[in-house]
Amino acid sequence: MGIVTTSSETAFSHSPETLYDFVTNPSNWTKTYPGSAHVGSSSNDLPLKVGDTWTEAGPDGERIFTWHLAIAVRPTMWVFTSVGKLGHDREGNGGMPGRITVQYHFTQPGEGITLFARTMTVEAYRDSPMPDGFFRMVNPANIDKYHAAIARELAATPAI
Repeated sequence: MGIVTTSSETAFSHSPETLYDFVTNPSNWTKTYPGSAHVGSSSNDLPLKVGDTWTEAGPDGERIFTWHLAIAVRPTMWVFTSVGKLGHDREGNGGMPGRITVQYHFTQPGEGITLFARTMTVEAYRDSPMPDGFFRMVNPANIDKYHAAIARELAATPAI
């Protein structure tokens, strides 16, 4: 099995609770994450609870990822995973066998500062290689763009 992990962290001037509540709402992802075209099937109440599921369409809007919430500890950690047919079509066909795990971690290294770290781990089987284009999604530059977009969206929110 091949494993690719990327991680990036950014300091924000918002409280961990404000940041956690914003980034753990999948409806905000299309406003902030470069690889998220559409979020659907998230009829769960917010905040999401361990075991909740939702779908997200990749950059082309056609490949679907089904996410499962594994850990939710407000305001310090949030972990979700997609296992099985990664990037399946709308009917659940196709896709690539494997697993993606995304971890959000929130710490306060100093007064008025929240450090937000996002780590994505992609596990792919040797006999089912993922296309090169898929790995553009895990480029750390995309995580940095995501963090910049979060800052933009939270700009109207008062800092701590």
